[in-house]
Amino acid sequence: MTAELPRPWFVYLVRAANGALYCGISDDPQRRFAMHRSGRGARFFHTSPARELAYVEACADKSAALRRERAIKRLAKPAKEALVAAGAGVRL
Repeated sequence: MTAELPRPWFVYLVRAANGALYCGISDDPQRRFAMHRSGRGARFFHTSPARELAYVEACADKSAALRRERAIKRLAKPAKEALVAAGAGVRL
């Protein structure tokens, strides 16, 4: 019997047209970004559409992704911009 490995989860930042950064988690950040671009997924993008998937970071599991999301959301915008600029996340 083979045990299934847990699906990886990711924390991501999406840049809106107005320059704001939205932080979220997903097991498929590309699919989730497509939802944001189409106007589904988060009310955040109703006032300023999603423009780019700016940052993606892999996490061990959903719980770890939620913790990391909470930590990133507490950061000031310059610190979030530094994450994006450093490109330390996973590129999909």
